[in-house]
Amino acid sequence: MIKQTDAKQGKSGERPATTKSCETIPAQLQPQTLAALDEWAAHNQVSRQEAVQRLVQLGLSVGSPGKPGKAIRNARAIELAASQIDKLIDPEAPSEERDRRIHRLTEGPPEFVEARVDLPKRRR
Repeated sequence: MIKQTDAKQGKSGERPATTKSCETIPAQLQPQTLAALDEWAAHNQVSRQEAVQRLVQLGLSVGSPGKPGKAIRNARAIELAASQIDKLIDPEAPSEERDRRIHRLTEGPPEFVEARVDLPKRRR
């Protein structure tokens, strides 16, 4: 019996050479994930390999929410600190005194402001 070779295969029966820009990455998927992948591939009329490539590209093109900016985090921390301080400060104190106490607790006493390393140096 004569062995027939596929037109895509080389003389030695190996897989055809791929471009060096492609790389095979084996992956293990749970059965429900694989079923969802096959369903997506059938719906879009593509092979499983093409479905994986397209879904990876879609996932990479969507921007991640990332972390909130440092200014937003700092403002939120000050807001939370002020709300906690409001609960501790004497409610009978005048509003100016309450504001001074809150400022003193969140920013620190004026004697120590220059010594704080977490604050930018003030311009003179």
